[in-house]
Amino acid sequence: MTTAKKVCLTLILFVCGLAGFLFLPANYYLRRAIVHLHPKIDQYPIFENRIVTAGDPHPWQKAEMYNLLSLPAAYEEPFRKYETVAFVIIREGKLLFEEYWEDYSPRSHSNSFSMAKSIVSLAIGCAIDDGFIRHIDQPVSDFFPEFPGYNGKTLTLRHLLTMSAGVHFQEAYTTPFSPTTQLYYGNDLHKVTFHMKENEEPGIHFIYQSGVTQLLTFIVQKATGESISSYVSRKLWTPMQAEENALWSLDKKDGIEKAYCCFNSNARDFARFGQLLLNKGRWEDRQLISAAYLQEAITPDTSLCWKEYNEPNTYYGFQFWRLEYQGMSIPYMRGILGQYVFVLPEWDAVVVRLGRKRSETRTSQHYPDDINIWLSAAISILSQTNDQSI
Repeated sequence: MTTAKKVCLTLILFVCGLAGFLFLPANYYLRRAIVHLHPKIDQYPIFENRIVTAGDPHPWQKAEMYNLLSLPAAYEEPFRKYETVAFVIIREGKLLFEEYWEDYSPRSHSNSFSMAKSIVSLAIGCAIDDGFIRHIDQPVSDFFPEFPGYNGKTLTLRHLLTMSAGVHFQEAYTTPFSPTTQLYYGNDLHKVTFHMKENEEPGIHFIYQSGVTQLLTFIVQKATGESISSYVSRKLWTPMQAEENALWSLDKKDGIEKAYCCFNSNARDFARFGQLLLNKGRWEDRQLISAAYLQEAITPDTSLCWKEYNEPNTYYGFQFWRLEYQGMSIPYMRGILGQYVFVLPEWDAVVVRLGRKRSETRTSQHYPDDINIWLSAAISILSQTNDQSI
């Protein structure tokens, strides 16, 4: 056999072997990852989805100055650079400003990505209020004996909420073989989640891990006896008077929600979560979630060491982020492609930014520095309303 024929035969065997590998049932997620590549904000149609019902829709009341102010020209280029699709500002509980790009509108669905982690945290708070969960220090093993803890230290819900679970889970979005990719493109969330191994004592290191939030979702489901979509609809989405049904992407038909991500809604309705924080858990005349739980949720646990930077965790609470900006302490929700809900108590305001990209560089507080653009733009608009009726 000639050298050329040997090379050709080797290539044929390699391609056949690769095809056989990809078509193994366990590699379903790899086939999808190859077809769809990186996650995108408008990808929900490729998944099965469960409706999060908006059972009592009420639009935001518009401020007197609604959209009388425009985005300052200095921000137009960076907004385009990071492919912003929606920018919304709520002030004093009223819709003050909104702008959309491309073909997006107030009704367009966009993926929350990891902003959904904050929604899972809210669901845990509601489940505690309802008595389905005793408290945040309840052992995880009460729900799933597979997670007793490590080295004699019990794993609790607090450890899951604060991302200090001490489990092995590689958070990698660009690696096709990572468990993060398996969660996103796979069809067996249970297998990936319960494959996590406890490998260090919980409650010591802050390590951001999507699998931990997915475990919280299984706990919500087991504790309440209903899907997280149903529970969030009943406890939050409907009482907050969301205008549109949301869609929570599933791992398969009639499966479980990819609840560490993939809550699909619009900018106006995402803003309601920020307003709930601003209202300390109240919506109109109803207390939807304990104010004490919310306060703890947005307060970083500084007893934890952020392992990646070997410094105290001063930026993460119960699945909510926090940053310091121009003398303000701002709790916020955050998703990988630059999805944000910011709460600005000093301005009595909520700011939502949705888009296709975020900055790859970080500030000294370790947050993506595109955040400075969105906060600066929002404050520029809010500042113009100071001496006027909004």
